[in-house]
This record gives sequence, C-alpha cells and structure tokens, in this order.
Amino acid sequence: MSHNAAVCDISGRADLDVVLRRFYTAAFADPRIGPFFTEIAGTDLDVHLPRITDFWERALFRSADYRRNAFAPHAALHSAREMTAGDFGRWVQLWRATIDGLHQGPNAERAKAQGERIALTLHKRLAGADEELPRGEGTVGFVPLAALELRSFA
Repeated sequence: MSHNAAVCDISGRADLDVVLRRFYTAAFADPRIGPFFTEIAGTDLDVHLPRITDFWERALFRSADYRRNAFAPHAALHSAREMTAGDFGRWVQLWRATIDGLHQGPNAERAKAQGERIALTLHKRLAGADEELPRGEGTVGFVPLAALELRSFA
C-alpha cells in the first residue's frame, strides 16, 4: 500500500486484511509481546487472520459473522504466562501505530478506540482488577503513542 493511502479511511475487509497483516507482522517480531504469539500460542497467521478479520469486520462494520469466544484464548495465554498491563499497552501501541501508518478517518479512529477498550477489558478480566488501569505520564503500561515512532515499522 502506498503512503498516499494514509489519507483514506478503513473501508472494509480488504483494508482490515492489510492492517491486520501489518499489525501481526509487527506484533510477532516485537520482543515484548511476540512470544505470546510465536512461542506460547504458536499462532499460524494464515489460520488466525481470517478469524481476526471477521472479528474486526464485525466490530467496525457489523458485516461479518463472528461467534467465537474471544476471551478464552487470551485466558489460556494468561494462564501460561501472565499478560501484564505493559503487555496490553504494547499491543495498543502497535495497533494504533499500524492504523495511523495506513489510514485516517472515523473508522480508523473507531478501530483504535475499540482496540484500547478491548485491551482494557481483557486486562481487567484476566487480572481480576476492578479499577481502571493507570495511564499517562509516570505510569506503567499504556504509554501514549505520541511518545513513539512506530509508523514505519513492518
């Protein structure tokens, strides 16, 4: 995808496929969260991608049929190796950077917000936390994306 595509919004499944391939390429290579995908889950991207694309197509456009339990695989990973606020924060950073590097518009903003809500919800359920995760300067976990230069990654 050319750099000119960054001015376009996410418009459907084909755009989600590009976003998700780029995101998972970065996530698999990331030293912090990559092992969850590569070593613990042994994720096969070719198998995982259609499922997760269904998830995001349903979340953003309500146009896919996704009926899987999204929590169960994360709970299994968490039981094998604890997923911390910092791990979820890194996921959010890579997710937001991937979208920002490819798209802008209402759907892109909704995808970024939804990703953060999902990460917060998963973390709270897995950690059994009732309080909000700390965010902002001087806190552990969710580092503001503006502090990072990830757009050229992957």
